[in-house]
Amino acid sequence: MENQDYGFPQAVSQSTQSVRTTFIQKTYLNLAGAILAFVGVCTILLHLPFTDSLVRAMIGTQFSWIIVMILFMVVSSVADRWARSSTSRSTQYLGLGVFIIAKAFVTIPLLYIALHHYPSENLIGQAGVITLALFGALTLIAFTTKKDFSFLGGILKVASFVALGTIIASFIFPFTLGIFFCSAMVLIAGGSILYSTSNIIHHYREDQYVAASLSLFASIALLFWYILQILMSLASSD
Repeated sequence: MENQDYGFPQAVSQSTQSVRTTFIQKTYLNLAGAILAFVGVCTILLHLPFTDSLVRAMIGTQFSWIIVMILFMVVSSVADRWARSSTSRSTQYLGLGVFIIAKAFVTIPLLYIALHHYPSENLIGQAGVITLALFGALTLIAFTTKKDFSFLGGILKVASFVALGTIIASFIFPFTLGIFFCSAMVLIAGGSILYSTSNIIHHYREDQYVAASLSLFASIALLFWYILQILMSLASSD
């Protein structure tokens, strides 16, 4: 998850109403497409004949999962850079597509566990509904208040580094990340949605709708990830 400042001189907020409306429509259409593509890729991966072996290889040891996460961070960084390309629209969409596929791969182990350990709970569906409801509420707040939440950028960066350090420490030392950590990550993801939505309203250029949709998708995917973990923790405690 990257949170950057977008202090460009030709922000979409300085354009005409029709340009702003078109930009927002393109951003959220791309976001909807990204979510549908993510669901489609995850569905395909979950039904492959070698999915069980894939999941075991990814999370079989702490070392293997660390490698997976490092690879994801590298790939997502490259994809984000491509999505922000100012020279090629095809490169922007390539970045979005690569990020969707990478995110689907790292999400598969969690989805696999939710499906096979809690088959009758429909935790994935519940997490999806809660995620979309929270996303809708945060989007409504950003658009109705029209407040510039760019001040969250620095806070989110610090919080993300702290969270990353905690995750790394959990691999090195014998402790597990519990429901309180997941709840904190839900707050970070929610703040990231507000921050990204605020940038869409105030700071992105009119040609950056692909990058804007990737930023929102990354925040939504992060929110879904930790909401699903919370639901799994609650289900296991029953």
